[in-house]
Amino acid sequence: MSGGAPTGPTASGDPAGRARVELPRLPAAGPLYRRALLNPVPGLGGRRGETVPTVELAVGGVPVDPERLADYDRVCGFRLADRLPATFPHVMGFPLALRLITAPEFPIPLTGVVHVGNRITVHRPVTVADRLDFTTWAENLRPHDRGRQVDVVLVGSVDGEEVWRGVSTYLGRQRTPDGGERRDHGERPPPPAATARWQVTPRVGTDYARVSGDHNPIHTSRWGARLLGFPRPIAHGMWSKARCLAALESRLPEAYTVDVAFKLPVPLPSTVAFSATALGPGWDFSLHDRRGRPHLVGTIR
Repeated sequence: MSGGAPTGPTASGDPAGRARVELPRLPAAGPLYRRALLNPVPGLGGRRGETVPTVELAVGGVPVDPERLADYDRVCGFRLADRLPATFPHVMGFPLALRLITAPEFPIPLTGVVHVGNRITVHRPVTVADRLDFTTWAENLRPHDRGRQVDVVLVGSVDGEEVWRGVSTYLGRQRTPDGGERRDHGERPPPPAATARWQVTPRVGTDYARVSGDHNPIHTSRWGARLLGFPRPIAHGMWSKARCLAALESRLPEAYTVDVAFKLPVPLPSTVAFSATALGPGWDFSLHDRRGRPHLVGTIR
């Protein structure tokens, strides 16, 4: 993957017919957030296009910053090591995905978007010595009973080999007369017995923003949270996922897929209950609040 100047849209061999745009470096997340928040946005969840952008963004040779990795490990509860946690390539490549999400042609505006799921596949361990080539694109735009959902795919490769893949599912809230995928409103089963209880302090929002580069004000600012309908800031969903993986890291295989659905936000501060159950070579895990309502449910296979 070239590290030179952007080539502009070029023919891609991808069967989806996406044009490929190579960037010289990862974009800065701050200006992208400011542009998205300051640009006029039609009412919450207002429609844009009816399709995903037919483009994929790429950047090559991204090195691992050892100091940032160590700081991330501390904030999320991982042991300090040269091997990257499964969630760390997500924060490395997130600015590239954010560039895609904040583009005018993206079908869901960033303001009011909800991160409802994330699936990560680790094909082999990634270490601090690896330099990652990242590619991102959007796919599978679909209706939901609260709006529309879309998947943003981020792939990390080393020397032409895919070593890591993340798929984040985002919900754009809007009224849709045709419905779509429906949530199950049936009786909630009782939560599993807690393996551990964690105190989640307000610093989780600011500390994770610092190490991840994801400075969405809904996680760091009471004003930002209230603007989007929350009485106080909420924890990053990807911090919650990382914290759960940190609790299981000594029992994870070399290659696996960890899939989570984000349910209720984790308000800051709060106390959460972590539960994990071994199922053969994998795990089921979850986070619940004091009342037994789920914040996150996940699997490792």
